[in-house]
Amino acid sequence: MNALEGLSRYTTVVADTGDVGLIARYQPQDATTNPSLILKAVGLDSYKDWLLEMKARSGAQGSTLEGRVDALLVRFGQAILKVIPGRVSTEIDARLSFDVEASFARAVGIAERYNRLGIHNDRFLIKIASTWEGIEAARRLEREGIHCNLTLLFSMAQAAVCADAGVRLISPFVGRIYDWYQKNSDQLPNQNSDQLPNQASADLDPGVASVRRIYRYFRRHGYHTEVMGASFRNTSQILALAGCDLLTISPDLLGALQQMPADALNLDWRKPQQDDPSEKLCLSESQFRWAFNEDQMASDKLAEGIRSFAADSRKLDALLS
Repeated sequence: MNALEGLSRYTTVVADTGDVGLIARYQPQDATTNPSLILKAVGLDSYKDWLLEMKARSGAQGSTLEGRVDALLVRFGQAILKVIPGRVSTEIDARLSFDVEASFARAVGIAERYNRLGIHNDRFLIKIASTWEGIEAARRLEREGIHCNLTLLFSMAQAAVCADAGVRLISPFVGRIYDWYQKNSDQLPNQNSDQLPNQASADLDPGVASVRRIYRYFRRHGYHTEVMGASFRNTSQILALAGCDLLTISPDLLGALQQMPADALNLDWRKPQQDDPSEKLCLSESQFRWAFNEDQMASDKLAEGIRSFAADSRKLDALLS
């Protein structure tokens, strides 16, 4: 048994890519996409025809650029669902991250596209950035039976409000948290290889610690929101979170895990810890914004992530114009 097989005993493995062929190769339960991954995929020969098909709709009556982009995203989602048994996550435009109504409407439009293809709501998740506005849009969508994956999540404040909103799943970003602390602190080793020096180092990783703390908080207070660790830099970070609900992993790291032996996995981190929040964090909008403002790492990485995804959305727009 290899490390990927061992991990799969305790955690739902999710492929983090838009490349349908790679997803079929690793046979995960679920898959996640985002504008950057779709942009990368349409550059491959396998999917150029899909891009040309959507672009050919330009100028057709009733066709809008927004509609062509969403049709392309759903085309990838539909193909992915043919090779996995679970769910695919499809992300709305990051430029809507601070607009509740526009986020809600765009998500409903994507859900309707899936439904017209005969794909039920339990087979896809709508990804939305974990801003206050994004979480409020997700609250409304969940009430409508459209399930959401709140992404670009870097703080307990974001996680707590998502859970209170009843969202189906959150994606805390392990690697990007580590990146920030590695750049802004002298307490962490430089990370230039696939693995950190040893598992003990991964246990001290601030990104790993953040996901563990959120997971325990949800379990302590009876929340049903699923926790999916994301944005990994190495296999040690992944294995340190064995036992988390889900982990979304890039093809490169899925391949690395397949080549590793299955060592014993430490699941003790899921037990309550002394520094865990003992009370629910019931945050109003102003309290959330203040708590988030006080967290420099989360503020920096959320803004950076939104800008990055928005830049790739603009590139997709250009390809489909």
